Amino acid sequence: MTIKNPIEWSGARLVQAAQALGSMGRSLHHISDTAHSPAPAVRRIAIADLRDALVRGFDDFKAYRSDVVFVGIIYAVVGIILDRAAFGARLLPLLFPLASGFAIVGPFAAVGLYEMSRRREQGLEVNWSNGIEMIREPGFGGVAMLGLILIAIFALWIASAWWIYAATLGPALPASAAAFVHDVFATHAGHVLIAAGMIVGFAFALVAMTISVASFPLMLDRDVGLDTALATSFRAVRDNPRTMAAWGLIVAGLLLIGSLPFFLGLAIVVPVLGHSTWHLYRKLVER
Repeated sequence: MTIKNPIEWSGARLVQAAQALGSMGRSLHHISDTAHSPAPAVRRIAIADLRDALVRGFDDFKAYRSDVVFVGIIYAVVGIILDRAAFGARLLPLLFPLASGFAIVGPFAAVGLYEMSRRREQGLEVNWSNGIEMIREPGFGGVAMLGLILIAIFALWIASAWWIYAATLGPALPASAAAFVHDVFATHAGHVLIAAGMIVGFAFALVAMTISVASFPLMLDRDVGLDTALATSFRAVRDNPRTMAAWGLIVAGLLLIGSLPFFLGLAIVVPVLGHSTWHLYRKLVER
C-alpha cells in the first residue's frame, strides 16, 4: 500500500463522490421503474409468532452483539443528548415526546439491522458496515423516501405534543422539573395532557407502524416498488389487528424500559427489536 499524493487522493475522492451520486440517481429512477410491482401474499399470524420473532431477534443480537451494540450505543448517545438538551433548554414538556418518538423513526433507523439478519439468514458475512453498503443498492431510494415520511410524521408528533402542552399546562415553560411533574400528575390540566398525549401519540405510532412494519424489510428482500411495500405493510396490519396491536405494545414497552435510565438501555433494546422485526416480516409475508 502506497501513500497517494494530494492530486491522486483528490481524484480518488471525486471518483467516489461521482459513484455515490450515480447510485443515488439510479435509486431515484428505481422508484418509478418498480412502481405497481406485484404484491406478495400476507399471512395471518398469532401471538406465539411474536414470541418466536423476539427469540430469533435476540439470537441475532447474541451472534453479532459487538457490532449491533455499537449501533445501539449511537441511539443511547442520541437519547442522552436529547435528554440534556431538553433539561438544559427547559423544554421538559417535550422530553417524553422525544423519547417516545423512537417508536416512530425506529423502523427506518433499524434498516441496517434488518440487513444484518437477512445476510445471516443467507449464510453471508455480517458486520455493522452492511447497513452503510445498502446505499449503493438500487432499492435504497424507496427506503430513503419512506424514511423521510417517518421523519415527517415524527416532526408532526413533536409539534402536536407541544400544542397539547400549550393548551393544557402552557404556554409558559415549567419553573422546574419538580413543578412540571407535580402539574402533570396532580392537576386536572395535567391529567388532560396525559390523556390527550396518549391518544394522539397512539394515532401517530399506529400510522408509523402500519406503513413501516413490513415495508422496509420487503424493499431489502425483494425488488418491489415503494407503493407495493406500503400496501403490503398496510395489509399485514389490517389482516392481523390483534397480533399487531400486541406487537405495538411490546415495542412501546421495551422502548420505555430501554429509555431508563437515561436511554442507556436502548443500546440493547433497539438492536433486539430491529432483528426481531426482520423475523416478524418473514412470518407476515410469504416468500
